[in-house]
Parts: sequence; C-alpha cells; structure tokens
Amino acid sequence: MNSEDNYLEINRESWNTRTEAHINSDFYNLDAFLKGKSSLKDIELNLLGDLTGKSVLHLQCHFGQDSISLSRLGADVVGVDLSDVAIDRARELAKQSNVSTTFICSDVYDLSNHLDRQFDIVFTSYGTIGWLPDLDRWAKIISKFLKPGGRFVFVEFHPVVWMFDSTFKKIEYRYFNSGAIIETEKGTYADKNAEFEVKSIGWNHGLAEVIGSLMQNGLEINSIEEFDYSPYNNFNNSIEFEPGKFRIAHLGDKIPMVYALTASKKHLVDTEQ
Repeated sequence: MNSEDNYLEINRESWNTRTEAHINSDFYNLDAFLKGKSSLKDIELNLLGDLTGKSVLHLQCHFGQDSISLSRLGADVVGVDLSDVAIDRARELAKQSNVSTTFICSDVYDLSNHLDRQFDIVFTSYGTIGWLPDLDRWAKIISKFLKPGGRFVFVEFHPVVWMFDSTFKKIEYRYFNSGAIIETEKGTYADKNAEFEVKSIGWNHGLAEVIGSLMQNGLEINSIEEFDYSPYNNFNNSIEFEPGKFRIAHLGDKIPMVYALTASKKHLVDTEQ
C-alpha cells in the first residue's frame, strides 16, 4: 500500500501529533477561550447570522474551539474530526466550558456510519478541504446532512495560497488538483518550533472544483467573496497590517488569501451515495 492509499492513517497520526502542541500554543490561546473569548472570526460570523436554536454540523472541527464557540451563540452543535486525540480534548473542553456540544470521531466520508440526522447549517472553515481527495464525495455528505432549505457556510484559505512554497518566494504547485501532495515538515503552523516532524498528504482544490461539486449535489450558491488577508497568522513571512488581519509581507494585498461562500440545499435532491 502506498502513502496515498493510506492517507487517512497518515493524516490522523499527523493531527494526533499536532493537537497537544496546538492546545498549548499562543496561536489557539486556550486561556482566553476558556474565559469566554470566541474563536470564530468576523468573516464566518457575518455569514452564520443568528444561531439561536439552530442545529449546526461542524465538519473537521479539530479540538473543538469553533464548535464550542458556536454552542455559546445558542446553536445545537455536532463537531466531527478525524483525530481521536483532538476529539478527546474537544469533549474535555466542552465540559470545562459547560456547553452541550457533541463530538464524533470520524472521517468526513464515513460520517453516515456515525450520524443519522439533518441540520439547519453545515459549517467548515480554514484548512479543511485540502485533506480530502474527492470533493464530489464531500459535497454529497454536506447535502445529505442538510435539511431541505438548509445552509452550507464555508470559509477556506484561497487555492492561490497553496500554489506557493512555504516561504511564498516561488510558485511550487499547480492551482488545479493534480493528485496527492506528500509533505514532511518540522513543527506545525501553530508552533513552528515544536519538537516533532509530521508527514501529511493533501490535495489542492481550485474554486471551480469546489463550486462545481456543490452545484452538482443539490446545492445552490448564494454568495461568494474573496479576501486579500488571512485572519490567522499561520503562514511564513506574514505581517499584521491591521489588528487580526495578516498578509505575506512581500506580496502585500496582491493575492487572495481566503474565500467564503454560502449555499442552500434545494428542497428536492437525491442524496444517495
């Protein structure tokens, strides 16, 4: 079995290794979070709207900060992640935060074997779809778990960002999905000095691939927007040009760094997989 065939186990191990460093990092600022600070950013908050009484499925939730933040806004939330270590920590954080967020350890594609209900909103954000080889399967899952008329809210790093090498000095990868990208890195984006090395397998997905997969699976695109900054300081050679807004120093505002879209599920759609 080659690495690409075994991508789930390789990526699960990668995220299991990263989780403890992330929890202890300034990047995730757990102390402030436990004191009530939301981990959600303005981009997604503006799209999510009033969540009082809404049910939300949060895909690829890592160790649960955003899921718990959604619960604090009045939503009934189920968070899903591949990493068993991250899900264990998410459940602990939910207890500490005194919220009823539910967490499921599952690969996105396998979620139908762990969950049987539909939601008002499916949400996923920042660094998620790059771990998934097949966006058609992804869109089928989103459609399956949305109530008729339900909304998908998605914020993601722009595919242009993933064309660059880690220093943003040269174009290293195709914009389009050309198969698996296998990488090994020291440390992690939340703690670049962490004393470990992780192997990961990812895929680039252009905007047409994302939008097309959603449209072909019964979702109607309601809005799409691109942003010339990242709300996270997770890339090399970045500067904070306004509070909470980061750009690559030598590229300035020349490239898109994040995009956000919303889509709604048509009332009649075949979600058989």
